[in-house]
Amino acid sequence: MVSVEEALQIIAKNTTTLQSVTLPLSKARGMVTAQDVHAPIDLPPFDQSAMDGYAINIHPVKKYAIIGEVAAGDGKEVLLKAGEAVRIFTGAMVPETAKAVVMQEKVIRLADSITLMEDAVAGSNIRPRGEQITKGDLALRKGTELTPPAIGFLAGMGIMEVNVFDKPRVGIVITGNELAEGGETLKPGQIYEGNSKMLLAAVEGYGIDGCNTYRVADNFMATCEVLSKAFQENDVVLVNGGISVGDHDYVYKALKALEVEPLFYKVRQKPGKPLFFGKRGNKIVFALPGNPAAALTCFYLYVYPALQKIMGQLGKGLERRKLMVSTSVANTYNRALLLKARILENGEVEILEGQSSAMLHTYSLANALVYVPESVSEIHQGSGVEVLVLPN
Repeated sequence: MVSVEEALQIIAKNTTTLQSVTLPLSKARGMVTAQDVHAPIDLPPFDQSAMDGYAINIHPVKKYAIIGEVAAGDGKEVLLKAGEAVRIFTGAMVPETAKAVVMQEKVIRLADSITLMEDAVAGSNIRPRGEQITKGDLALRKGTELTPPAIGFLAGMGIMEVNVFDKPRVGIVITGNELAEGGETLKPGQIYEGNSKMLLAAVEGYGIDGCNTYRVADNFMATCEVLSKAFQENDVVLVNGGISVGDHDYVYKALKALEVEPLFYKVRQKPGKPLFFGKRGNKIVFALPGNPAAALTCFYLYVYPALQKIMGQLGKGLERRKLMVSTSVANTYNRALLLKARILENGEVEILEGQSSAMLHTYSLANALVYVPESVSEIHQGSGVEVLVLPN
Protein backbone atom coordinates (compact mmCIF):
# COMPACT_ATOMS: atom_id res chain seq x y z
CA MET A 1 0.00 0.00 0.00
CA VAL A 2 1.31 3.46 -0.92
CA SER A 3 0.51 7.03 0.06
CA VAL A 4 -1.30 9.46 -2.21
CA GLU A 5 1.95 11.31 -2.93
CA GLU A 6 3.81 8.07 -3.70
CA ALA A 7 1.02 6.95 -6.04
CA LEU A 8 1.16 10.24 -7.96
CA GLN A 9 4.94 10.01 -8.29
CA ILE A 10 4.79 6.42 -9.56
CA ILE A 11 2.15 7.32 -12.15
CA ALA A 12 4.14 10.33 -13.37
CA LYS A 13 7.34 8.28 -13.61
CA ASN A 14 5.68 5.53 -15.66
CA THR A 15 3.56 7.67 -17.99
CA THR A 16 5.06 8.84 -21.28
CA THR A 17 3.92 11.26 -23.94
CA LEU A 18 2.59 9.78 -27.17
CA GLN A 19 4.18 10.36 -30.58
CA SER A 20 3.33 13.56 -32.42
CA VAL A 21 1.01 13.86 -35.41
CA THR A 22 0.37 16.67 -37.89
CA LEU A 23 -3.28 17.69 -38.04
CA PRO A 24 -5.35 20.34 -39.78
CA LEU A 25 -5.83 23.27 -37.43
CA SER A 26 -9.58 22.65 -37.52
CA LYS A 27 -9.03 19.21 -35.93
CA ALA A 28 -6.51 20.25 -33.27
CA ARG A 29 -8.70 21.87 -30.60
CA GLY A 30 -7.66 20.76 -27.12
CA MET A 31 -4.44 19.16 -28.32
CA VAL A 32 -0.93 20.24 -27.34
CA THR A 33 1.80 21.55 -29.62
CA ALA A 34 4.65 19.06 -30.07
CA GLN A 35 7.13 21.69 -31.22
CA ASP A 36 7.61 25.45 -31.14
CA VAL A 37 5.51 27.36 -33.65
CA HIS A 38 7.04 30.45 -35.26
CA ALA A 39 5.23 33.24 -37.05
CA PRO A 40 5.38 32.91 -40.86
CA ILE A 41 4.30 36.55 -41.34
CA ASP A 42 4.02 39.83 -39.48
CA LEU A 43 0.69 40.18 -37.71
CA PRO A 44 -0.94 42.38 -38.75
CA PRO A 45 0.84 42.17 -42.11
CA PHE A 46 0.39 45.92 -42.73
CA ASP A 47 -0.46 49.08 -40.81
CA GLN A 48 -4.14 48.57 -40.08
CA SER A 49 -6.92 50.94 -39.13
CA ALA A 50 -8.38 50.25 -35.70
CA MET A 51 -11.43 52.46 -36.32
CA ASP A 52 -13.93 53.66 -38.87
CA GLY A 53 -12.82 57.20 -39.62
CA TYR A 54 -10.30 59.15 -41.67
CA ALA A 55 -6.62 58.48 -42.33
CA ILE A 56 -4.81 61.80 -42.46
CA ASN A 57 -1.39 63.22 -43.29
CA ILE A 58 -1.11 65.61 -40.36
CA HIS A 59 -0.55 69.31 -40.99
CA PRO A 60 -0.98 72.40 -38.77
CA VAL A 61 -4.55 73.17 -39.87
CA LYS A 62 -7.52 71.09 -38.66
CA LYS A 63 -9.19 71.07 -42.07
CA TYR A 64 -8.38 68.22 -44.51
CA ALA A 65 -9.37 67.52 -48.10
CA ILE A 66 -10.84 64.06 -48.72
CA ILE A 67 -9.27 62.47 -51.82
CA GLY A 68 -10.67 58.94 -51.65
CA GLU A 69 -11.75 55.91 -49.65
CA VAL A 70 -10.00 52.73 -48.39
CA ALA A 71 -12.12 49.75 -47.30
CA ALA A 72 -10.99 46.51 -45.64
CA GLY A 73 -9.42 44.32 -48.30
CA ASP A 74 -8.44 47.18 -50.63
CA GLY A 75 -4.86 46.72 -51.78
CA LYS A 76 -4.48 50.04 -53.51
CA GLU A 77 -1.73 52.39 -52.43
CA VAL A 78 -2.87 55.95 -51.78
CA LEU A 79 -0.43 58.85 -51.62
CA LEU A 80 -1.51 61.51 -49.15
CA LYS A 81 -0.03 64.96 -49.19
CA ALA A 82 0.02 67.09 -46.05
CA GLY A 83 -3.54 68.22 -45.36
CA GLU A 84 -5.16 65.34 -47.24
CA ALA A 85 -7.31 62.49 -45.91
CA VAL A 86 -9.09 59.33 -47.02
CA ARG A 87 -12.22 57.76 -45.63
CA ILE A 88 -11.10 54.50 -44.01
CA PHE A 89 -12.76 51.56 -42.28
CA THR A 90 -11.78 49.16 -39.49
CA GLY A 91 -9.25 46.59 -40.68
CA ALA A 92 -8.30 48.49 -43.82
CA MET A 93 -4.68 49.09 -44.86
CA VAL A 94 -3.52 52.52 -43.75
CA PRO A 95 -1.65 54.46 -46.48
CA GLU A 96 2.07 54.74 -45.78
CA THR A 97 1.80 58.53 -45.93
CA ALA A 98 -0.99 58.65 -43.30
CA LYS A 99 0.20 59.64 -39.84
CA ALA A 100 -3.01 59.00 -37.88
CA VAL A 101 -6.56 57.72 -38.11
CA VAL A 102 -9.19 60.03 -36.66
CA MET A 103 -12.45 58.51 -35.43
CA GLN A 104 -15.44 59.52 -37.49
CA GLU A 105 -17.13 60.81 -34.34
CA LYS A 106 -14.28 63.32 -33.89
CA VAL A 107 -14.69 65.16 -37.20
CA ILE A 108 -17.16 67.44 -38.92
CA ARG A 109 -17.60 66.50 -42.56
CA LEU A 110 -18.68 68.94 -45.24
CA ALA A 111 -18.82 67.47 -48.77
CA ASP A 112 -15.19 66.68 -49.69
CA SER A 113 -13.51 67.95 -46.55
CA ILE A 114 -13.38 67.28 -42.83
CA THR A 115 -12.57 69.49 -39.87
CA LEU A 116 -11.07 67.85 -36.79
CA MET A 117 -12.80 68.52 -33.50
CA GLU A 118 -9.48 68.13 -31.65
CA ASP A 119 -5.79 67.95 -32.48
CA ALA A 120 -4.63 64.72 -34.14
CA VAL A 121 -2.02 62.58 -32.39
CA ALA A 122 0.53 60.83 -34.60
CA GLY A 123 0.03 57.06 -34.68
CA SER A 124 -3.42 57.14 -33.08
CA ASN A 125 -5.89 54.41 -34.03
CA ILE A 126 -3.32 52.60 -36.18
CA ARG A 127 -2.36 49.00 -35.49
CA PRO A 128 1.24 48.97 -36.69
CA ARG A 129 2.56 46.15 -38.85
CA GLY A 130 3.83 43.33 -36.61
CA GLU A 131 2.11 44.74 -33.50
CA GLN A 132 1.02 41.25 -32.36
CA ILE A 133 4.05 39.37 -33.62
CA THR A 134 6.89 39.75 -36.09
CA LYS A 135 7.75 37.17 -38.76
CA GLY A 136 10.07 34.51 -37.31
CA ASP A 137 9.22 35.22 -33.68
CA LEU A 138 7.99 32.46 -31.36
CA ALA A 139 4.19 32.28 -31.60
CA LEU A 140 3.44 29.27 -29.35
CA ARG A 141 5.84 27.20 -27.29
CA LYS A 142 5.98 23.44 -27.40
CA GLY A 143 3.49 22.13 -24.85
CA THR A 144 0.84 24.82 -25.42
CA GLU A 145 -2.78 23.66 -25.39
CA LEU A 146 -4.63 24.68 -28.53
CA THR A 147 -7.57 26.58 -27.08
CA PRO A 148 -10.01 28.46 -29.36
CA PRO A 149 -8.00 31.73 -29.08
CA ALA A 150 -4.73 29.89 -29.78
CA ILE A 151 -6.29 28.33 -32.87
CA GLY A 152 -7.56 31.73 -33.97
CA PHE A 153 -4.10 33.23 -33.45
CA LEU A 154 -2.45 30.59 -35.66
CA ALA A 155 -5.18 30.80 -38.28
CA GLY A 156 -4.72 34.56 -38.41
CA MET A 157 -1.14 33.95 -39.57
CA GLY A 158 -2.28 31.61 -42.32
CA ILE A 159 -1.17 28.43 -40.53
CA MET A 160 -3.28 25.53 -41.78
CA GLU A 161 -1.84 22.57 -39.86
CA VAL A 162 0.07 22.01 -36.67
CA ASN A 163 2.25 19.31 -35.11
CA VAL A 164 0.66 18.06 -31.89
CA PHE A 165 0.96 15.20 -29.44
CA ASP A 166 -1.52 12.49 -30.28
CA LYS A 167 -4.44 11.78 -27.99
CA PRO A 168 -4.57 8.39 -26.28
CA ARG A 169 -7.07 5.69 -27.09
CA VAL A 170 -8.89 4.95 -23.85
CA GLY A 171 -10.73 1.74 -23.07
CA ILE A 172 -13.24 1.42 -20.23
CA VAL A 173 -13.86 -2.11 -18.95
CA ILE A 174 -16.90 -2.59 -16.68
CA THR A 175 -17.20 -5.75 -14.60
CA GLY A 176 -20.06 -7.19 -12.58
CA ASN A 177 -22.84 -9.78 -12.82
CA GLU A 178 -25.22 -7.45 -10.97
CA LEU A 179 -25.29 -4.78 -13.67
CA ALA A 180 -28.23 -4.10 -15.98
CA GLU A 181 -28.48 -1.59 -18.81
CA GLY A 182 -30.81 1.38 -18.57
CA GLY A 183 -34.22 0.57 -20.02
CA GLU A 184 -34.11 -3.04 -18.86
CA THR A 185 -36.34 -4.23 -16.06
CA LEU A 186 -34.26 -4.81 -12.95
CA LYS A 187 -34.23 -8.36 -11.69
CA PRO A 188 -33.80 -9.10 -7.99
CA GLY A 189 -30.24 -8.27 -6.96
CA GLN A 190 -29.50 -6.11 -10.01
CA ILE A 191 -28.58 -2.42 -10.27
CA TYR A 192 -28.33 -0.17 -13.30
CA GLU A 193 -24.86 0.27 -14.74
CA GLY A 194 -23.85 3.93 -14.74
CA ASN A 195 -20.10 3.94 -14.19
CA SER A 196 -19.23 3.50 -17.86
CA LYS A 197 -21.26 6.58 -18.77
CA MET A 198 -19.71 8.52 -15.89
CA LEU A 199 -16.14 7.61 -16.82
CA LEU A 200 -16.81 8.14 -20.52
CA ALA A 201 -18.12 11.64 -19.77
CA ALA A 202 -15.09 12.34 -17.56
CA VAL A 203 -12.63 11.25 -20.27
CA GLU A 204 -14.44 13.11 -23.03
CA GLY A 205 -14.51 16.19 -20.81
CA TYR A 206 -10.77 16.45 -21.44
CA GLY A 207 -11.15 16.36 -25.21
CA ILE A 208 -10.59 12.62 -25.75
CA ASP A 209 -13.31 11.25 -27.99
CA GLY A 210 -14.17 7.79 -29.20
CA CYS A 211 -13.44 5.75 -26.08
CA ASN A 212 -13.96 2.01 -26.32
CA THR A 213 -16.22 0.42 -23.70
CA TYR A 214 -16.36 -3.24 -22.72
CA ARG A 215 -18.61 -5.29 -20.45
CA VAL A 216 -17.50 -8.51 -18.78
CA ALA A 217 -19.15 -10.88 -16.33
CA ASP A 218 -17.49 -12.01 -13.12
CA ASN A 219 -15.56 -14.86 -14.73
CA PHE A 220 -11.81 -15.35 -14.81
CA MET A 221 -11.43 -16.49 -18.42
CA ALA A 222 -13.87 -13.89 -19.73
CA THR A 223 -12.04 -11.18 -17.80
CA CYS A 224 -8.71 -12.27 -19.29
CA GLU A 225 -10.15 -12.23 -22.81
CA VAL A 226 -11.75 -8.79 -22.51
CA LEU A 227 -8.70 -7.25 -20.86
CA SER A 228 -6.43 -8.70 -23.55
CA LYS A 229 -8.64 -7.13 -26.22
CA ALA A 230 -8.67 -3.81 -24.37
CA PHE A 231 -4.86 -3.73 -24.22
CA GLN A 232 -4.66 -4.43 -27.95
CA GLU A 233 -7.03 -1.60 -28.85
CA ASN A 234 -6.07 1.14 -26.39
CA ASP A 235 -3.20 3.10 -24.87
CA VAL A 236 -4.91 3.50 -21.49
CA VAL A 237 -7.22 0.92 -19.94
CA LEU A 238 -9.60 1.83 -17.12
CA VAL A 239 -11.11 -1.18 -15.36
CA ASN A 240 -14.04 -0.55 -13.05
CA GLY A 241 -14.89 -3.04 -10.33
CA GLY A 242 -13.59 -6.51 -9.52
CA ILE A 243 -10.25 -5.27 -8.15
CA SER A 244 -10.81 -6.27 -4.52
CA VAL A 245 -9.99 -9.71 -3.14
CA GLY A 246 -13.45 -11.26 -2.91
CA ASP A 247 -14.33 -14.69 -4.25
CA HIS A 248 -15.87 -13.13 -7.37
CA ASP A 249 -13.24 -10.46 -8.02
CA TYR A 250 -11.09 -11.57 -10.95
CA VAL A 251 -9.45 -8.38 -12.25
CA TYR A 252 -6.25 -8.61 -10.22
CA LYS A 253 -5.82 -12.28 -11.11
CA ALA A 254 -6.48 -11.59 -14.79
CA LEU A 255 -3.99 -8.70 -14.86
CA LYS A 256 -1.38 -10.98 -13.33
CA ALA A 257 -2.15 -13.71 -15.88
CA LEU A 258 -1.70 -11.16 -18.69
CA GLU A 259 1.75 -10.27 -17.29
CA VAL A 260 0.81 -6.73 -16.35
CA GLU A 261 3.57 -5.21 -14.21
CA PRO A 262 1.98 -4.07 -10.93
CA LEU A 263 3.35 -0.67 -9.93
CA PHE A 264 1.14 -0.24 -6.89
CA TYR A 265 -1.99 -1.78 -5.45
CA LYS A 266 -4.03 0.03 -2.78
CA VAL A 267 -3.57 3.62 -1.65
CA ARG A 268 -3.88 4.96 1.89
CA GLN A 269 -6.90 7.12 1.11
CA LYS A 270 -10.66 7.24 1.62
CA PRO A 271 -12.48 6.75 -0.67
CA GLY A 272 -10.57 4.79 -3.31
CA LYS A 273 -8.28 2.51 -1.32
CA PRO A 274 -8.47 -0.51 -3.70
CA LEU A 275 -6.78 1.23 -6.65
CA PHE A 276 -4.37 -0.64 -8.93
CA PHE A 277 -1.90 0.89 -11.38
CA GLY A 278 0.28 -1.13 -13.74
CA LYS A 279 1.95 -1.39 -17.15
CA ARG A 280 1.84 -3.87 -19.99
CA GLY A 281 4.50 -2.91 -22.48
CA ASN A 282 3.85 0.73 -23.33
CA LYS A 283 0.22 0.52 -22.18
CA ILE A 284 -0.96 1.61 -18.73
CA VAL A 285 -3.92 0.35 -16.73
CA PHE A 286 -5.87 1.75 -13.81
CA ALA A 287 -8.15 -0.68 -12.00
CA LEU A 288 -10.62 1.59 -10.24
CA PRO A 289 -12.88 0.73 -7.31
CA GLY A 290 -16.40 -0.37 -8.21
CA ASN A 291 -18.17 2.18 -6.02
CA PRO A 292 -18.96 5.12 -8.30
CA ALA A 293 -17.85 8.01 -6.07
CA ALA A 294 -14.60 6.22 -5.26
CA ALA A 295 -14.01 5.48 -8.95
CA LEU A 296 -14.60 9.12 -9.94
CA THR A 297 -12.32 10.42 -7.18
CA CYS A 298 -9.54 8.11 -8.36
CA PHE A 299 -10.12 9.27 -11.92
CA TYR A 300 -9.77 12.95 -11.01
CA LEU A 301 -6.80 12.42 -8.72
CA TYR A 302 -4.75 9.89 -10.74
CA VAL A 303 -6.09 9.24 -14.25
CA TYR A 304 -6.52 12.87 -15.23
CA PRO A 305 -2.86 13.93 -14.68
CA ALA A 306 -1.75 10.78 -16.51
CA LEU A 307 -3.91 11.70 -19.51
CA GLN A 308 -2.49 15.23 -19.40
CA LYS A 309 1.07 13.95 -19.53
CA ILE A 310 0.29 11.47 -22.31
CA MET A 311 -1.05 14.39 -24.39
CA GLY A 312 2.07 16.49 -23.82
CA GLN A 313 0.95 18.63 -20.90
CA LEU A 314 2.73 18.95 -17.55
CA GLY A 315 0.40 16.51 -15.79
CA LYS A 316 -0.39 18.76 -12.82
CA GLY A 317 -3.92 17.42 -12.51
CA LEU A 318 -6.76 19.41 -11.02
CA GLU A 319 -6.27 23.03 -10.01
CA ARG A 320 -5.35 23.27 -6.33
CA ARG A 321 -6.25 26.14 -4.02
CA LYS A 322 -5.81 26.93 -0.33
CA LEU A 323 -9.19 27.94 1.13
CA MET A 324 -10.80 28.31 4.54
CA VAL A 325 -13.09 25.45 5.54
CA SER A 326 -16.53 26.36 6.93
CA THR A 327 -16.79 23.33 9.26
CA SER A 328 -14.43 21.20 11.31
CA VAL A 329 -13.13 17.93 9.87
CA ALA A 330 -12.08 14.87 11.87
CA ASN A 331 -9.86 12.18 10.32
CA THR A 332 -10.01 8.97 12.35
CA TYR A 333 -9.02 6.61 9.52
CA ASN A 334 -5.21 7.02 9.41
CA ARG A 335 -5.65 7.59 5.69
CA ALA A 336 -5.85 10.63 3.47
CA LEU A 337 -9.39 11.89 2.98
CA LEU A 338 -10.87 13.24 -0.24
CA LEU A 339 -14.12 14.88 0.73
CA LYS A 340 -16.80 16.06 -1.66
CA ALA A 341 -17.19 19.78 -1.11
CA ARG A 342 -18.50 23.03 -2.54
CA ILE A 343 -16.65 26.33 -2.89
CA LEU A 344 -18.99 29.04 -1.66
CA GLU A 345 -19.46 32.54 -3.02
CA ASN A 346 -17.63 33.98 0.00
CA GLY A 347 -14.51 31.99 -0.91
CA GLU A 348 -14.87 29.40 1.85
CA VAL A 349 -15.25 25.70 1.15
CA GLU A 350 -18.07 23.64 2.63
CA ILE A 351 -17.88 19.89 3.29
CA LEU A 352 -21.05 18.27 1.95
CA GLU A 353 -23.22 15.62 3.56
CA GLY A 354 -23.14 12.11 2.10
CA GLN A 355 -19.47 11.14 1.81
CA SER A 356 -20.13 7.45 1.10
CA SER A 357 -18.06 6.00 -1.74
CA ALA A 358 -21.31 4.82 -3.34
CA MET A 359 -23.01 8.24 -3.40
CA LEU A 360 -23.01 10.25 -6.62
CA HIS A 361 -25.87 12.51 -5.54
CA THR A 362 -23.48 14.50 -3.35
CA TYR A 363 -20.88 14.49 -6.12
CA SER A 364 -23.40 16.06 -8.49
CA LEU A 365 -23.63 19.02 -6.09
CA ALA A 366 -19.87 19.29 -5.51
CA ASN A 367 -17.45 21.57 -7.32
CA ALA A 368 -14.38 20.60 -5.33
CA LEU A 369 -12.66 17.95 -3.24
CA VAL A 370 -11.08 18.80 0.10
CA TYR A 371 -7.81 16.93 0.63
CA VAL A 372 -6.93 15.96 4.20
CA PRO A 373 -3.45 14.36 4.45
CA GLU A 374 -3.17 11.07 6.30
CA SER A 375 -0.93 12.74 8.89
CA VAL A 376 -3.68 15.21 9.86
CA SER A 377 -6.24 14.01 12.40
CA GLU A 378 -8.34 17.15 12.66
CA ILE A 379 -8.94 20.40 10.82
CA HIS A 380 -10.71 23.17 12.71
CA GLN A 381 -13.39 25.42 11.31
CA GLY A 382 -11.79 28.45 9.66
CA SER A 383 -8.51 26.68 9.03
CA GLY A 384 -6.90 26.56 5.62
CA VAL A 385 -7.32 23.34 3.62
CA GLU A 386 -6.08 22.16 0.26
CA VAL A 387 -8.89 22.14 -2.29
CA LEU A 388 -8.93 20.37 -5.64
CA VAL A 389 -11.23 22.23 -8.03
CA LEU A 390 -13.45 19.91 -10.06
CA PRO A 391 -13.81 20.58 -13.81
CA ASN A 392 -17.58 21.10 -13.57
